[in-house]
Amino acid sequence: MRMLIFITSLLLVSNIFAQNQKEVYIIGTMHTVPKIVKNSYKPLLKNAKAYSPDAIYVERVRAEDTLSLQNYYPRFLHFSDSIRTVFTIDESRFDRLMDKDLRAMNKEEFEYLKICFIVKRNYANHQYYKYLEAYGLDGSPEPTRNENGDITAKLAIAQNMKYIYSMDDQKENPQYAKAWRTCAEEGKENGNEKAAGKLVKKLTVKDIFSGLSASLGKQINSAKSIEQMHLLNSFEYVTVATEACSDGNRYWDNRNYSMVKNIAEQVRELPHQKNIVIVGAGHVYGMKEAFEKYHPDIKVRLMSECRQRREDEKEYAAR
Repeated sequence: MRMLIFITSLLLVSNIFAQNQKEVYIIGTMHTVPKIVKNSYKPLLKNAKAYSPDAIYVERVRAEDTLSLQNYYPRFLHFSDSIRTVFTIDESRFDRLMDKDLRAMNKEEFEYLKICFIVKRNYANHQYYKYLEAYGLDGSPEPTRNENGDITAKLAIAQNMKYIYSMDDQKENPQYAKAWRTCAEEGKENGNEKAAGKLVKKLTVKDIFSGLSASLGKQINSAKSIEQMHLLNSFEYVTVATEACSDGNRYWDNRNYSMVKNIAEQVRELPHQKNIVIVGAGHVYGMKEAFEKYHPDIKVRLMSECRQRREDEKEYAAR
């Protein structure tokens, strides 16, 4: 009897923990896509809306990360510093607008917040309110061909969100770029270029057919594609290890770990239960590993795993 009570209590606690456990749902993107596959993000937006997140995290540098801003958005950083000399934020007005329902706001208010976020060095929300100023709550009638317009902004509008969370880290961007160039140059002689070409060919062939059927976004998020893009970006495809390739692998892993750390810190601090992460597909595999290794208290979900689970459930129900 005592054992039965113990097991029942354990199951009850486990169920409560599972219900209260915060989670991140990672969706991989292709950043900007060509016109021929301009509708590729529609299935991903539909999927993201179905998830109905409480918060959105995007591959943008955080406002307080000055080094990353200098490395990746130097023009924006300079622009922000210039605007600060001629524009002073009315913090009380800013707070009132941030408390106001998104659906009750007008173009002038969107413009004001856009400028405020420039001054605050918040690139992600500067871009969001720039989009709202240009297209309003209906969004762009034509695909922008970039995840920030076709997924992030439209998802935020659908969820009535006023703020988007940044999580990128570009502190080692110059070093990674140098390692990439050197490793690629060496690959022409040692055979690594041929190994990379095989992976790229596999991805390209799949992407062509998927793109023509407007399912490129789904294909990019398949378990196989995510793994292949990880191999390319992390230099794990190489058959001949070199110092540059090893350096590139370390910088790539460091960036994934830092992005995950930035997300985890905010997820724990904020009240949101369901958090969606919209990031370049090459990061998905590494970020999942980093979450599971360093932040096991946060549940990780991938689009490919959710699709497989739904397919398994359908197959089971049909029996």
